[in-house]
Amino acid sequence: MALLLLAGCAQPPRPAASTPEAWSGRLALQVDDPSAQSFSAGFDLRGSPEAGELSLYSPFGSVLARLAWTRDMARLEQDGAVRQSPSLEDLLQEITGSHLPVAALFDWLHGRSAAAEGWQADLGAARQGRIVAQRLQPLPRATLRILLDR
Repeated sequence: MALLLLAGCAQPPRPAASTPEAWSGRLALQVDDPSAQSFSAGFDLRGSPEAGELSLYSPFGSVLARLAWTRDMARLEQDGAVRQSPSLEDLLQEITGSHLPVAALFDWLHGRSAAAEGWQADLGAARQGRIVAQRLQPLPRATLRILLDR
């Protein structure tokens, strides 16, 4: 996870997503708690809340981590180690120290408003590829920023 903390927002260009179910860009998660992990990275995301893949990249384009999930399992590969969990939300909680609303996140990526308990999403710039979501409750607060490649 230390590499995720060091990864900047810049990344070399990769081919743009070719389908509406695929996105590329940069993301940053900041959790307002000293024990939680905050990070930023380039990303490629394919799929849906039920099944998909997420790759995170350093500013130089090297793969920091790969995450794959189905309805029954989530798997993270990072630095040669593998972590598994019964659900994507559980695994993301373990990794980041913050609950991330996976189903709502996919709606937000499509530019659709979606309720997520404790979260508020600003989709005002979604057409320009910018999404900001804040978790206000439960504490600690968290901010997720996404900038999609266009």
